[in-house]
Amino acid sequence: MPLSVNREVFITCAVTGSGGTQDRSPHVPRSPKQIADSAIEAAKAGAAIVHCHVRDPETGAPSRNPALYREVTERIREAETDVALNLTAGMGGDMVFGSTEAPLPLKNRGTDMIGAAERVVHVAECRPEICTLDCGTMNFAEADYVMTNTPGMLRAMGAMMTEMGVKPEIEAFDTGHLWFAKQLVEEGVLAGPALVQLCMGVPWGAPNDLNTFMAMVNNVPADWHWSAFSLGRDQMPYVAAAVLAGGNVRVGLEDNLFLDKGVLATNAQLVDRAAGIIERMGARIIGPDAVRAKLGLTKRAPQ
Repeated sequence: MPLSVNREVFITCAVTGSGGTQDRSPHVPRSPKQIADSAIEAAKAGAAIVHCHVRDPETGAPSRNPALYREVTERIREAETDVALNLTAGMGGDMVFGSTEAPLPLKNRGTDMIGAAERVVHVAECRPEICTLDCGTMNFAEADYVMTNTPGMLRAMGAMMTEMGVKPEIEAFDTGHLWFAKQLVEEGVLAGPALVQLCMGVPWGAPNDLNTFMAMVNNVPADWHWSAFSLGRDQMPYVAAAVLAGGNVRVGLEDNLFLDKGVLATNAQLVDRAAGIIERMGARIIGPDAVRAKLGLTKRAPQ
C-alpha cells in the first residue's frame, strides 16, 4: 500500500477527560478555569481544536453539570488565543452491572443512564463547533462496566446535533462503529462528509497494532476527515502513524500523562511534542480558521 501522507495536519488536544487521573498528575485540570487555561495553553502550542470534559472542581470527579461546561466555553471564547471547541457528549450512557451471579439490579455507584436530550443539553446551551458521538456500545476497561450507545440513542442524539448545527465527531472504538456511522450518514441523520476520531488501544475496543489501525483507516470513506490517537506511551508513535496514513492527530492528558518516562506532562508540552513530530515529517500544522473552513464549522455564541 503506498503512503498517503497528510501534508496539512490539525492537532486536537483532549484536555482532561473523565477517567480517574485527577490524582495521578498535578497537571490534570479540574476547575473550569484550570480546564480553560490548559486548553488555551494547548492552543498556543499548536492545537487547532480542544476537546473538553468537565470535572467537579473539588474532587476532580467527572461531571455533566451544564454550568461547568458553560464557564469553560465562555473562558475559552473570551481568550485572545483562538481555538475550535469540541465538547464531549459521551457521558450519560454508563451501565455498571452487579456480580456475575446477580447482574441485576444495576449498581447505583457508577451507573449513569439518561435520555438523549439530557446528554446533549450542554451542547445546546454552549454551541461548540464540534461535539463527540460515541458510535457504539462496548465493554469498556472495567469488568462490569458497559459504555452504552444503542442505535436508537445514537440516531436521536445525532439528529439533535445536526439540528443544532454542531458537527459530530464520531468516536470509533472498533470497525463496527464506523459501519454504523456510515449508516447514519446514509440515513441523513448525520451530514457528510463526516468527522471521525479513531480511538485505538482502549480496552476492549480496537487494539492499537498497525494492522488493526489500517483496517480502521480503510473503513473511513475517502471524503471523510479523520484523526487518531492511542494511549499512554503509544500516544506519540500514533502521531506519526496517523500522519503517514493520511489523517490528523490527537494528544492530551485525557489519553496520556507523561512526556517521557517518569516525566509528567502538561497539555501544552504534549501538543508541542506532537507538533515537532509532524513538522519533522514535512507536514504543515494548520490552525483553527483553516480547520473551520476544511470541516465546515461555524463558531457560535452560547444560547
